[in-house]
Order: sequence, then structure tokens, then C-alpha cells
Amino acid sequence: MLKTLFLLPVETQIFYSVLVFSWTVYLWEAYLSCRQRKIYRTTIHVPEELGKIMDPDTFEKSRLYQLDKSNFSFWSGLYSEIEGTLILLLGGIPFLWHFAGSVTARFGFGPDYEIIQSLVFLTLATLFGAVTGLPWSLYSTFVIEEKHGFNQQTLGFFLKDAVKKFAVTQCILLPVSSLLLYIIKIGGDYFFIYAWLFTLLVSLVLVTIYADYIAPLFDKFTPLPEGELKTAIEDMAKSISFPLTKLYVVEGSKRSSHSNAYFYGFFKNKRIVLFDTLLEDYSPLNSAGEPQSDTQSETESDPEESSSETKQKSKKKQGCNNAEILAVLGHELGHWKLGHTVKNIVISQMNSFLCFSLFAVLIGRTELFVAFGFTQSQPTLIGLMIIFQFIFSPYNELLSFCLTVLSRRFEFQADAFARGMGKASELYSALIKLNMDNLGFPVADWLFSMWHYSHPPLLERLRALGNVKQD
Repeated sequence: MLKTLFLLPVETQIFYSVLVFSWTVYLWEAYLSCRQRKIYRTTIHVPEELGKIMDPDTFEKSRLYQLDKSNFSFWSGLYSEIEGTLILLLGGIPFLWHFAGSVTARFGFGPDYEIIQSLVFLTLATLFGAVTGLPWSLYSTFVIEEKHGFNQQTLGFFLKDAVKKFAVTQCILLPVSSLLLYIIKIGGDYFFIYAWLFTLLVSLVLVTIYADYIAPLFDKFTPLPEGELKTAIEDMAKSISFPLTKLYVVEGSKRSSHSNAYFYGFFKNKRIVLFDTLLEDYSPLNSAGEPQSDTQSETESDPEESSSETKQKSKKKQGCNNAEILAVLGHELGHWKLGHTVKNIVISQMNSFLCFSLFAVLIGRTELFVAFGFTQSQPTLIGLMIIFQFIFSPYNELLSFCLTVLSRRFEFQADAFARGMGKASELYSALIKLNMDNLGFPVADWLFSMWHYSHPPLLERLRALGNVKQD
């Protein structure tokens, strides 16, 4: 079979190599998921090592939740792979490109207006992805997440959120793409350097403005009220010279009971964001220090949000106490103190520069375009798609695995940093609480875990923290 493949024209070799590799990756992922589903199906009793950590009821709930998610992932993954294969085999990409051209032609823009045609193509492609992905997203949210008590959204809120996300995505994607294409076209022999610098600038700007201007379009951010927790967080930040400027609580409970915390910002302007579901007995909408009139006016103006908020109050998750929250933040601040954030940015930008450099070498290869149905033209946007998405796919898979391994190493180091701050016991109990609140299953197949888990499994993290005495 391979001998026959090598006798085919180089364009055909490229096309079928891309398809074969795509299905190879899919089958590998399916095999790993099958191994993990076997764990979910057969591990029906709490292992002895977990006897003091999880009660049988929570263990069973997490097992069933993860089993449902894994089964859903199998079918959605199979659909996605078949859809992608059919798009390639049936010439979906050149068809959509020519259709975009016919749309722009109606407005008087001919083939010379490639950037405008590219923007129409991007809009149609993202719209297609949003529409075909909507049923899967609806099922995940209103069947699986609802069944296991995590969904807090109404259908109206979900659809309004989806439309808003699509609109915001287009407002960012289209201007950035048009500028990138323009830079590539006028950049000359060193366009790849200018393109890389532009994407670096865009990523830094987006990271800077996301939580202040983009995220508030979807969630309500409230300053953490004055009190014991805020004072303790500020004192801990000062103790390691973390330049904390603001503390927020985000109303994540409006859409899900899952919890999280993160920090963002550059240089001397760092902010910490806590999900309200992370905080024990706390809700931004009815906390003691918040004016009720403002809240009432907001909920009255948006019945969908009001319904969602009422729903979440009846399904309050456990959350963490103040000492445990400090331990979790000690872990997060450990990422900053140990330079993990900077290292990830450096790795990302080195990879970006390498990819743009290789793109500069490959963009002139006509056979790459012919392989995917572009025999008459070589649009820059299509070249970006073919090279970054298809030609680089083996490299992307390898890089993804390496970054997963590195991420687990960083997580252990951040845990050790929190332990060094004297918060091992609190982090130990916080990890257990968060795992139970999010119905994380603590038993994992070693191969599935090695390939997929960016965070170490719960038991490995607890062992690394040591035998901390729990009350």
C-alpha cells in the first residue's frame, strides 16, 4: 500500500498523508479513551487508598459523571473526525472559498480583493463550526451537566451567550486576520518576522484586556469585599513580592457549579480572580456588603439571568474555607514566583516564530495548494490553514504531549511552593474538596493520564504533599 502511495503524484501523497495521520491520531485517542472508560466501568468500589478521602456516594457520582462525559466525547469525537474527512474529500474548503468569492463579487470586489474574500471565508467557516457544534454543546450542557448537577443555565441564557461569543469572536478575529494577511503580503522576504511580532503583540494585548473588557461581557466581576480573606490574600501576595493590584470574584455560578481561580496581568499590574463557586458560603449577588437595589435592578432587566441565578442558589457547591483558598492561591502564586508563566510564554513564542519561519519556506510550494483543491490560486489564508493545521499536525501532536508533561512538572513545583509556605495541610484538604465538588474521578489509566492530564492525578499530588494529618 505504501509503495502504491509513493507512485502517486506528490499532491495526492500530501492529501492522503494528511488524512491517514488524522485518523491515526483519532484512533490513538479513541484507544486511550477506551482504556479510561474501562477504569470507569470496572472501578465501582472506593480503593483502600482512597477510603479516608472519598465517601462511596461521591465516588459513585464521580464515576458515573466521568463515564457519561467519556461516552459523549467518543461520539462527538467520531462525528468531528468524519465531518473533517468529508470536508476534505468533498472539497469543502475550495467550495467555501469560491462561495466567499461570489459573495464579495456581488458587492463589487473582484479576485484582487483577497483579504476581503478571506474575511468572508473566515466568517462563513466559523458560522459553520458554530452551527454544527451547537447540538453537541446543547447536549453536553443540558443533558450531561444538568444530569450531574453542574449546569446553572437556562436555554435562553445559553443561546444568548452563544450569540454573544460568536459576535465577540468575529470582532477580534476579523481585524486581526486582515492585518496579519496584509503584513504577510507587504512584508517582503522577512514577512515571517513581522507576522510573528504582530501575533506576539496581539496575544499580549488580549491577555491584558481580556479580564477587564472581554470577560465582563459574559460574567459579572465584583471586587472582593473588605474582610479577613482579602487582607490575608494581600498579606500573602506582599510576602512573596507579588504586585497585586485588584481582587475580583467572578459570578461563575451563573452558568456552572465548577470552580476555578486565576491571576492575570503584566509587570506591576497583577489581578487575582476567584470564582464564587470556589468560596464557601459566598455569592456576589447576595453578599452582606453589596447593595441590594443594584442587584435587583440587574435581575429585573434580564429575566434569563435571574432564573439562572435562582437556580444556582438551590445547588450551592461546598467550596473552600479561607485557609484552603489561601493554599490554592499559594499554589497559583507559585506558578508566578517560579517563572512558569514566563516560561510558557517563551515556549509559545519560540514555537510561533519557528512555525512562521517554516511557513515562509513552504508557502511558495504550489503542490500544497493543489493537494487541497486550489489549482488556480494560492490564497494566503488558505496557505496558513493548510500549513499550520495540516502539514504541521505531527509536530503539533508531539509539542502538545511535551507541553502536557511540562505542565504536570510545573503543577508539582507549584504544590511544593505552597507547601514551603506552610500550607501543605490546607492545600491537601482543598485538593480533596475541589476534586469532590467537581466530581473528579481519582483513578486513572496510566497511559491515558500520561497523554492527556496537564495536572497530575489527585493521588499523585496528595502523595507529593506528604502524609499530612487531616482533621
